[in-house]
Amino acid sequence: MADTMTNVTINSAVQELGKVGVLFGGRSAEREVSIMSGTGVLSALQSLGVDAHAFDPGVQSLAELAEQKFDRVFIALHGRYGEDGTLQGALEQLGIPYTGSGVLASALAMDKAMTKRIWLASGLSTPKFAMLSGASDWAAIAQYLELPLIVKPAHEGSTMGLTKVTEVSQLPAAYALAARFDSAVIAEQFIEGIELTCAILGKDESAHALPLIRIAAPDANYDYQNKYFTDDTQYFCPSGLPEEQARAIQEMMVASYKVLGCRGWGRGDVMVRASDNKAFLLEMNTSPGMTGHSLVPMAARVAGLGYAELCLEILKMAELDLHVSADWKP
Repeated sequence: MADTMTNVTINSAVQELGKVGVLFGGRSAEREVSIMSGTGVLSALQSLGVDAHAFDPGVQSLAELAEQKFDRVFIALHGRYGEDGTLQGALEQLGIPYTGSGVLASALAMDKAMTKRIWLASGLSTPKFAMLSGASDWAAIAQYLELPLIVKPAHEGSTMGLTKVTEVSQLPAAYALAARFDSAVIAEQFIEGIELTCAILGKDESAHALPLIRIAAPDANYDYQNKYFTDDTQYFCPSGLPEEQARAIQEMMVASYKVLGCRGWGRGDVMVRASDNKAFLLEMNTSPGMTGHSLVPMAARVAGLGYAELCLEILKMAELDLHVSADWKP
């Protein structure tokens, strides 16, 4: 009887969604991962009876997107031109509700330096940082942040172009690598300790954290390869942290999400320093991965929400930033 009621509820929700576009692929350095995410989301939604269709903004135009007459879209794009507010702005113009954060929150979260400035202004803890250029004083940077430190592009995800620097002499090469991906490069204080991630669902007061995931990567190197293409990284969910500590971190993650104006869903990364158990926010992802190695589905599963049901819940929250009055005329 319970299964029947669940199916009725799902079918009712599906009928209200209309024609759905699943946007994946795109033009960013994370295209390969986006294709994996989008393929999974598309299959999951179709398995529930959603009238879902693939659309790749990397090879198809905005004119083609408008021609599809989607009632809403699920954004499974990662990185630039999909997670950074640019596509969200186009969808606002087209009047197509979309999953995830709006234009401003997407742009802010994609900019690691701006995210940190907002968190710091809001009293939230994040590692010290400095912006780099080809003319940076490398010795001064190392002295300010202390070694080891992290160098990475300011507008990329999935650890693209990231280097852990242990000697001053490595800084020019680390900067050059990051600059291949982005003209803005950030150096960040390295926090040694426990690496965690926290998925968040909802908006405003309904925003809530899913169970924390503790990440144990080979040699503590959670890089692009270890994220998506190996089975050597270990994930622990529940995290194994004391309940009170885990709850405090979840509350901090929700606060970091809300202060950026995020909505729908997201995933924040955090480090807990081994020396004093202090938590430091690293970054916020507004269009997280949905691959077989991805962490939001893992946390949702522990919370009792399967992959397909998670996709449906996210899709149901699709909306626009701006709501035009029904009596508006051009």
